[in-house]
Amino acid sequence: MFDPYIRPLIDPPLNHIGKKIASYNINANIITLIGFTLGLSTILFIYFENYYIAAFFLALNRLFDGLDGAVARQNTLTNFGGFLDIVCDFIIYAGIVFAFALLNDGNQLPAAFLIFSFIGPITSFLAYAIIAAKKDINTQKRGKKSFYHLGGICEGTETAFILILMCLIPAHFPEICYIYGFLCWLTTIGRIYCAWVDFS
Repeated sequence: MFDPYIRPLIDPPLNHIGKKIASYNINANIITLIGFTLGLSTILFIYFENYYIAAFFLALNRLFDGLDGAVARQNTLTNFGGFLDIVCDFIIYAGIVFAFALLNDGNQLPAAFLIFSFIGPITSFLAYAIIAAKKDINTQKRGKKSFYHLGGICEGTETAFILILMCLIPAHFPEICYIYGFLCWLTTIGRIYCAWVDFS
C-alpha cells in the first residue's frame, strides 16, 4: 500500500550506495545472500528472546533487500536475481513468525493463522506476475523490478513494519498476527478482483 510512496524516498540513496558497491564488481546476488543471512540471524535472536537485537538485524535484512536491487540496476536485472530475492524474502517472513511460535504455546495459534494468511498475498502476487509476463504488462510504480509487482494493503513496507513491531513489542504478538492476518486476507481479495478485471 505504501510502497509507491516509499520508493521515491529510498531509491535515490539506495541507488547511490548500490553504484558504489557495483563499482567493486560485487554481484547483486551476493548482497541478497548477505541479507538472507542477516534475516536468519533475526530468527535465532527471536528464539533466544533477544528482541531488540532481532529488530536491528531485521532492519539490516530489509536494508540489504533494498540494496540488492540497487546494485542489480547498475548492471542488468536478471531473472535469477529476482527469483532469489523473492524466495529469500518469503522464507524470512515465515521464519520470523515461526520463531515466535516456538517461544510459547500462546503464540502457536496466532502464528499459524498469520502464516496461513500469508499464502493468499504470496500466491496472488506470484500468479499475477506470471500472467502479466505472458501479456507483457509492466509497471515501475514500485521501482524497476525483474517482474511485475502487484500492489495491495500488505506489501513489503507494511510487512517489514509489522515484523519489526513484533520484535519491539513481543507481548502483543498474538494481536499483531490476527490484525495483520486479516489485512492479508483483504489484500488477497483485492488482488483476486484485480486479476478478474485485468485477465477475465
